[in-house]
Amino acid sequence: MESILVVLVFLSAIALPIFLLYRFGPLAWPWHVLAAAAALAIGFAPGTALLNTIPGTFLYGFAIGFLGVWGVGGLIGFRRGHERRAASKSA
Repeated sequence: MESILVVLVFLSAIALPIFLLYRFGPLAWPWHVLAAAAALAIGFAPGTALLNTIPGTFLYGFAIGFLGVWGVGGLIGFRRGHERRAASKSA
């Protein structure tokens, strides 16, 4: 049962920021740099008592995954299809 929960938590940590980037588009690049830096900071921070519990591990993993995908996805320049076509027509 726990392995299914692990897969669901980490897949949602990856799928949710991808969906949000697709639906709303990226923000200004400094916000995505801060998100990626926050993911690295959380990942390299020393463990706490919360990290020694199963829900705490899920929370840390979700936060690192969500912030990392959100940060990197926004910096790559994730655009929706009609925005790419409009940008190429105006150029």
